[in-house]
Amino acid sequence: MSDKKTLLIEKRNSELFLRPRFSIDLEENAEVLLNRFSDAFKKDDNPMRGNIVDSHIFINVPQKEEHFWSPQLHLELVEKENKETELKGLFGPKPQVWTLFMFVHFVIGISFLGFCVLLYTRLSLKESLVFPVIMMIALPLIWILLYFLGQIGKDTGKSQIQDLHDFMIGII
Repeated sequence: MSDKKTLLIEKRNSELFLRPRFSIDLEENAEVLLNRFSDAFKKDDNPMRGNIVDSHIFINVPQKEEHFWSPQLHLELVEKENKETELKGLFGPKPQVWTLFMFVHFVIGISFLGFCVLLYTRLSLKESLVFPVIMMIALPLIWILLYFLGQIGKDTGKSQIQDLHDFMIGII
């Protein structure tokens, strides 16, 4: 980085989200930043793992510190006019964990709709409503439980999120 001091203004979304996002406007060309990240990943004393695909940078914690809830930092460099770059960042779980969570949410949502149909059918046929009603109460509770599990996972990886963030700030 140049000798002049640069103030980085980081815009973040709410802490309520499971996948925190931020953006930083930089006064440097995207190619220079990509080269800087590439050089950092090649160093032997590099504390993080990472790879670069086009203008996307994926940073992961070291393999020996990795656990189920370990976060991944996805950076996207968006070129603006005057050789400025907007760096967009997204902290999230590994893609496998995120896909599993989305699949479970999908199954719960479809099951809820199925039990709505079953409840209506049993109501029309004047049969017992106990099972569909229990499931229509249980499924939203499971959905809420999944949200809190995600929050627990995010809190478990909070120190690693800070490490990833510090690593990124050190490079830019």
